[in-house]
Amino acid sequence: MAALFIKRFLQVTLILAALATGANAQSLIRDAEIEYALRKLAQPVFTAAGLNGNHIKILVINDSTLNAFVADNQHMFIHSGLILKLKTPEELQAVIAHEAAHIANGHISRRLANMRSAKTAAGLGMLLSLAAGVASGNTAAGAGAAAGAMSSAKRVFLSHTRGEESSADQSGARFMARAGVDPKAMIKVLDIFRGQELLAAGRMDPYALTHPMSRDRLRAVKGYAAAYGPQGKPDPNAAYWYARARGKLGAFIRNPNWGLREARKTGFKDVALMMKAVAYHQMPNTKKALKAVNALVKSRPNDPYAHELKGQILLESRQFNAAASSYAKAVSLAPREPLILAGYGHALLAQGNVKKALSVLEKARARDPQDEHMMRDLAMAYAKTGNNGMASLATAERYALRGRLKDAALHAKRAAGLLPRGSAGWNRAQDVLRAAQAVQKRR
Repeated sequence: MAALFIKRFLQVTLILAALATGANAQSLIRDAEIEYALRKLAQPVFTAAGLNGNHIKILVINDSTLNAFVADNQHMFIHSGLILKLKTPEELQAVIAHEAAHIANGHISRRLANMRSAKTAAGLGMLLSLAAGVASGNTAAGAGAAAGAMSSAKRVFLSHTRGEESSADQSGARFMARAGVDPKAMIKVLDIFRGQELLAAGRMDPYALTHPMSRDRLRAVKGYAAAYGPQGKPDPNAAYWYARARGKLGAFIRNPNWGLREARKTGFKDVALMMKAVAYHQMPNTKKALKAVNALVKSRPNDPYAHELKGQILLESRQFNAAASSYAKAVSLAPREPLILAGYGHALLAQGNVKKALSVLEKARARDPQDEHMMRDLAMAYAKTGNNGMASLATAERYALRGRLKDAALHAKRAAGLLPRGSAGWNRAQDVLRAAQAVQKRR
């Protein structure tokens, strides 16, 4: 079993190294509140699809182009550009329903990504690297250069056939109806991409490259929408969670004026306060940001994400003691949320409480090893406590997550020399080294 795991690890990291170049690098936007809101929107759809929503993570890629995809049974990726382009919660749920149908219908079983789940840093880095290849229009060429004799299906694992798209459309519309979501929203999503097949590949949004479009497909979706009227009870809170996810995402990555303008439009007072706090923080205007976030905390005293946001604003304003206090409150309200734990660990490090920071960051990593910022802080905490072997390992895995296997190997080699032979850390370092060596042999 261990040998099979290592073989699969090496196969996927070959593609990782070939495609994770600086020009195509893609990063994740990791935010506990955004990811929680997306889970709330997705849950009724996943339930209707017969999927366990606790086993599927929805991650946001920091990319202004429009795309969404699944690359294994446990990860769904949505570009930030698509979330901000969509206008209603139903449209976002239509995207989620379509991608959930690819999982439910077994369309990704043929893919290389399904050979090894992206639970580790290198695995997730591989998925992001392939996504970057799709965005550039060179997925097949890039993967082919790395994978050599691997099958063409593996080399284009993000692409779907027209038959799969039709199947996912029909199933997705049915899932939406069962969840009480109007399937007509799927038509609005496809309308965004109508006509893109007439464009040169370099001008298409990645969605059009990985999800083949046609007039027949759009016509069929209209038929599904007519046939599958909403059957279940709609979620009365869908608009709220959509406003939180889209509002916070846009407030952070767009101009602060966008956040202030959109805050005035939302019908949810707490969402408006959150967006104002973020927008003022981005300006930066710390006084106004803290005024807005304090009002948010007062209106939602038991919301961990309100306390987390206050902690972030205080931390980035170099008010470390107050930041640690706010993060501690957030952790008390959501003790199992890894991204909040990671933020608390970062605040403790800034505060100088290294021993406690290390304990908190290790808990965060145990729950989610895919947070690059947490891994950086973890390496720092290990170094400050004199555990240079684990510091090097955390650094190696952080580079692996980014697809920088040459740099990862340098730190993994150092870690292997410092950690006890046969220990869990030593074995993790060996995995990184084997991947890097396999890539070198291919060159």
